[in-house]
Amino acid sequence: MPDSIPANRPKRRTADKPETRQGKRTANQPKNKPEKIKKYHKPLNLNIGMVIFAVIFVYVLVCVVMYFQTSYIVRYEVQEGSLATNNIYHGVVIRKESVVYTTSAGYVNYYAREGERVAKNDLVYVVDETGRLNEELEGMNMGENSLSERELAEFRNEIVNFVHGFDRCNFEKTYDFKYSLKNTVLKLANVSMLQSVSDLNGVTGTNVINYSNSPSSGIVAYWVDGLEELSPQDVTAALLEETDYEKKQFISNSLMAAGDPAYKLSTSENWSLVIPIEEERGTQLEEEDYIKVRFLKNQYESWGKVTLLHNADGNTYLQIDFNNSMVSFISDRFLDVELIVEDETGLKIPVSSIVQKEFFLIPEAYVIPGGSNGGESIMRQCYLEDGTISSEVLEIDVYNFDEENKEYYVDSSILDVGDILYQLDSQETYAVSKRATLTGVYNMNKGYADFKQIIILYDNEEYAIVQSNTKYGLSVYDYIVLDANSVSDDQFINQ
Repeated sequence: MPDSIPANRPKRRTADKPETRQGKRTANQPKNKPEKIKKYHKPLNLNIGMVIFAVIFVYVLVCVVMYFQTSYIVRYEVQEGSLATNNIYHGVVIRKESVVYTTSAGYVNYYAREGERVAKNDLVYVVDETGRLNEELEGMNMGENSLSERELAEFRNEIVNFVHGFDRCNFEKTYDFKYSLKNTVLKLANVSMLQSVSDLNGVTGTNVINYSNSPSSGIVAYWVDGLEELSPQDVTAALLEETDYEKKQFISNSLMAAGDPAYKLSTSENWSLVIPIEEERGTQLEEEDYIKVRFLKNQYESWGKVTLLHNADGNTYLQIDFNNSMVSFISDRFLDVELIVEDETGLKIPVSSIVQKEFFLIPEAYVIPGGSNGGESIMRQCYLEDGTISSEVLEIDVYNFDEENKEYYVDSSILDVGDILYQLDSQETYAVSKRATLTGVYNMNKGYADFKQIIILYDNEEYAIVQSNTKYGLSVYDYIVLDANSVSDDQFINQ
């Protein structure tokens, strides 16, 4: 029999079974506290390459900001030079011309050569009223004909002039050359034709042609364009563009009605060329009275008298009058010419350097020459601390002297309107008030913007030629501010 269990033996405690359902706890079961999770901080590892890169980046950023906030002053070294100006102009030719009209209808054949001078009653052309002239002449033995040296020279001149004046952009002039050359050939043939006209009349028994003689003496031209009555004052910019220009060329053996224009006569060797020009330059050329011109068509040179015109279209033109060479351009209405003028030489500076500055005008009697620094001075009225009127001597910078009015140009920064000036050995006074403006540049030789007067001889859109060796002006190799708007008076400049 198993041993009996003692009565006082403690009972074995069994472990409490956990609840199978979540969220259910007994009344005596404590709540579980959440654990705190701390983030692990990695130690900062400084890389020397990253530091250098950051420093360089900040430096570049600061430089970029400073660059856009700083206005840089560019200097320009003054040199001697001249301006390469465009002296080539396109102009219209004006002559004394009269148009001759046909008196009978028929086929017109020209006898006189274009550019040939004819006297009054000389034969110019013949008219075939029946149209049988060419047929009859073709059946006749005209014989062999050879060209003379004069006739060959005429052909050569026409070809050379065309080659010199040929422009690919104006190809229509090629047809004018074609018709002119054809006319020359026909006119040379007509000379032989007229030698057999009497024989032809004898064969047919009737007069098959009518003769037309010149009503006056002049140079013959076989074309019209409606501008025969043009005057210099009628020239406009639209006319020179040749947009609506039309030239009618007359060809031998062409049918014409009675009253049609047959040819024209230039009755005077005096002629004119009108070109467009700038107002300022036209005034300068007019002062010279005469100008030398080179014609681009044949490279001929001639002197002409100039007259400035202000026409109704509001533009300025230059009329150049010639008394020779008219026959060389008898077949032209428009010409390209080069004006041969002496180039202005002096100190060459950019237009961007030029500035206008205002000054006070001080009479010569109130300026004291020979100051402590070798310059000029003035004696100005001042007041002492006790209110007593006194005077003081101020050294001044003189920028120009007007020889005609005997006045000095003095910087307005050291004087005010109403300041009283004294003469050195007199009680007379002068109240500062009169002003004037000078044209100049900022010289930077001394490290600051120092105004210097200039006298412009000639200028274009980019550069100006100014007079050298002036008392208050510039000298060669001086340094000036390229952009006058980038500085102010007496501004210090870091060179």
